[in-house]
Formats: sequence, C-alpha cells, structure tokens
Amino acid sequence: MKKRFLSILMAAALVVSMAGCSGGAGTAKETEKAAGGTTAAASETAAGEKAADAKRVCIVYSGNLGDKSYNDSCNEGAKKAAADFGVEIKNLEGTTAEEWESNFLSACEEGYDLVICSSSNFEEYMKEHCANYPDVKFAIIDTTVEGDNIVSISFAQNQGSFLAGAAAAMFTQKTEIEGVNPEKIIGWVGGMDIPVLHDFYVGYEQGAKYIDPDVKVLQSFAGTWNDPLKGKELTLAQFDQGADIVMNVASGTGPGILEGAKEAGKYAIGVDLNQDNDQPGSILTSMLKRVDTACYLAIQSVVEDTFKGNTTSYLTIKEKGVGLTDFSVMREHLGDKFPEDIVEKVQELEAKVTSGEIVVENYAGFGTNK
Repeated sequence: MKKRFLSILMAAALVVSMAGCSGGAGTAKETEKAAGGTTAAASETAAGEKAADAKRVCIVYSGNLGDKSYNDSCNEGAKKAAADFGVEIKNLEGTTAEEWESNFLSACEEGYDLVICSSSNFEEYMKEHCANYPDVKFAIIDTTVEGDNIVSISFAQNQGSFLAGAAAAMFTQKTEIEGVNPEKIIGWVGGMDIPVLHDFYVGYEQGAKYIDPDVKVLQSFAGTWNDPLKGKELTLAQFDQGADIVMNVASGTGPGILEGAKEAGKYAIGVDLNQDNDQPGSILTSMLKRVDTACYLAIQSVVEDTFKGNTTSYLTIKEKGVGLTDFSVMREHLGDKFPEDIVEKVQELEAKVTSGEIVVENYAGFGTNK
C-alpha cells in the first residue's frame, strides 16, 4: 500500500451557517455519487460541462445514508458543496469497524483532494494511518485529531442538549396535555456509548435540572447506530418507568425511538436533522447539530485553498452550530393547548448560554466552552 500522509481538512473560519449521531441500517456499501445523487465520474459545471480540474472528495461514514439524522445531514452539506463548487463526491458507507477501516484506507489510496471522516469512530484509524499519506488532506467531524494535514470540526452538543433538556423538563409538567403523566420523569436514549454522546447527556441533564432540580432523567445506550428495534425497545421501557418524553441521540437506531413515542401515545425529541415531521404530533422539537455545515466548510476550505492543518473549529449556539427547531409542528398539532411558555423559556436560555451567563458543562473536558 502506497504511503501517503493523511491530511485532514477544514475551514479555519466559521463564517457561514447552513443546514446536522452517525449510522444507518444495512450492510457495507460503496456509493459513488455527485452532489445531486447521480452516479458520476466527474462533477459538472453549471453549464453542464465536465470540470477537468474539479476537486475530488471522499466521505467515509460509520453507518449508512438514509438515517434521517447525522449521516444524512453530512450528506446534505456535501451535496450543497458539490452544487456550489462543482466538486466530485464519493461516499463510502459501512456498519462495522472492519468496514470503517477498510473504507478509510481505500480512500487514502485513491488520491482524493480531501478525505472527510464523518464521525469520531474514525479517530484511531486516522491516528494510525494519516502520517503515511502526507499528500492527502483530511477532515474529521465530531472529535479532534492532531496532524499537519488534518482539520477537526466539533460541536457544542452539550449546549444544544441543554436547551432540549430544559424543554423536556417543562413539557413533563404539562399534565393537561394527553399522554403527559404527573411524574417528573424524562428519558434519553443514545446509540453507541462514546464520549460525544455523554457530552449530549451532560447538557441534557443540566438543562432539565436547571428547570426542575427534582426531575428524574433516565439514560440508556443501544450499543449500535443501526438497530431501530433496539431503540424502540429501550424507549418503551423508559415510558414504562414513568417517562413521558425521551430524547433520541441514536442516528439509524433513532427512528425506533420516535416510533416508540408514537406507539405509546408519548413524546420524543429528535436529533441532528429536523425530525419533527417524522412522527408529527409526537416530536416536541429536534436538537439540530449542523454536521452539514461542518462538511461544507471542510470542502470549501480545499476549494478556496484556505485549508490549514492541525486546526480545530468548535461550533456552538453562537455560530448556529447547534440549536432547537421552532416547535411549529407540535404547535400545529396541539393548537390552543400548545405551551408557548416553553418556547419563550428556550429563547431566554439560548440568549444566556450565548452570552456566557449560563455555562453548560462538558463531559470529562470534552470540547471547549467558547
């Protein structure tokens, strides 16, 4: 295998915000697609001509596309970059650690201008192999890896989850709404037990306790990004323990969490992308994590030659890297019963977090409050 140092890419300046846990069901797949989703050996310019000098970008996923969450958000950013810059995009998908490493090494060997590792599941492979591919630029999303040819982009998911936890703690008090019981219990179901998900949970619990110190927060991990049935099972178990709203932080496992809420006549909070319409009337809000923005900025930095290795960008509420959806779907469903005070409180808390009046805790030093 040729030796070429892994160069990770990413834009140093977070100027633009666009529309963001990893996974999807199925076996390993390799899909070579341009931004629009059509098979392509090269990107096309606006005039429809092939761009001979188009940048070539490969994105390796620890899961499959179609999760309606983290991976699909990353893909949205890639599609926008392809449309804006005429880059050629190749997606490599896989659901096991063996597939992840194999796809990563394959991308390193193919001479791409940029290889984007979509999640922290690739951290160890990058540390082991990047130095062998010094002519390749690399970017990793959702964690930090040092290297002269690597850029890292992570998020203040703890801040977004703080808002979600606050909203959940307020919602569980609204016993006039059908399906909300008198018990002050909320839930949280994650995919794999990894540090970034604990950072989600720390913020969620802090936000809930900020509203009501007596609220109880249930926590479960499915141990996978790709098992909706497991997600549904864990969610129904939390409803049986008294929760009436559960946050989904499980990517391809997440649809089962949302389905469980609908089936039980209870409620859920979505994650990464806007999932409010996945089970209309059962999703209070979704915590947006702009993985699409991270992917886009990484590609933009290579196209515009602003890529600077060994740098880290941290997208907070202030940069619109995280936040909540606008509650409009639930408002429409509940009508006059919709609790507007939740929206008002969330807006107040968002301003306080942005100003630094409220400092949201991190998991074991994960990330940096800025």
